[in-house]
Amino acid sequence: MNLINQNWSTVDAKEFAFYLESLAETDEKKINWTKRIYNTNLPVLAIKIPMLKKIANEINKGNPLSFLTLNLYSNFESCLICGCVIAKIRDFDKMKKYLDSYSKIVDSWALCDFLSFNMNDKNLDKFFCLSLEYIKSKYPFQRRIGILIWFKFIERENYLKILINNLQIFKNETHYYVNMALAWFIAELFAKNKKIVLSIFEKNILNPFVINKSIQKIKDSFKLSSEDKKLVENFKTKNKNKTKK
Repeated sequence: MNLINQNWSTVDAKEFAFYLESLAETDEKKINWTKRIYNTNLPVLAIKIPMLKKIANEINKGNPLSFLTLNLYSNFESCLICGCVIAKIRDFDKMKKYLDSYSKIVDSWALCDFLSFNMNDKNLDKFFCLSLEYIKSKYPFQRRIGILIWFKFIERENYLKILINNLQIFKNETHYYVNMALAWFIAELFAKNKKIVLSIFEKNILNPFVINKSIQKIKDSFKLSSEDKKLVENFKTKNKNKTKK
């Protein structure tokens, strides 16, 4: 199929659906395994991620905005392709328009984590503000995307201070995939600036689940010394808050 299209129509949308189905896995066990790993309610074709990214890259060579107007979110794979296309839109305002809609309908960690944004010095402030908007959202995977954007600011001290001040938003967070993203962020931050993380633990501004998962990720890291890992051992706490997937 020609994916470098300047004017996507409903006919193209049907052809695109048939194209994805032609790439689909036929082994039911592999399909069920993939669906379980991604924990999605969407139908799953179990097409490998590199192929999906390749398809998205081809679409971006044509008219990606025309493609996105078709709202092709009928299965996991088409949804992921749309996400990858959205993330590469260079005009931030246009990108945000589509990302706002996308991030409200996705139901899987993978549909967040495989996004790769065109972040640079010219649009950092906009992405930073976007992250602060998203972490306050009522949509859990929008909150997860907000946290994932934070990873780009781990070594930017002026932004990092503001992010730390916003951690209290997640004090009562109960969604598993939001808490896991935050624990991942804290562990990565510890590798770059352990003093800040130790201060966060001392002030007890995170919920118990995130604290314990962060500590687990820190202790499992191959990048950190045994001495660094010992610094967090005493902060493990009783996990009183419940999380839901």
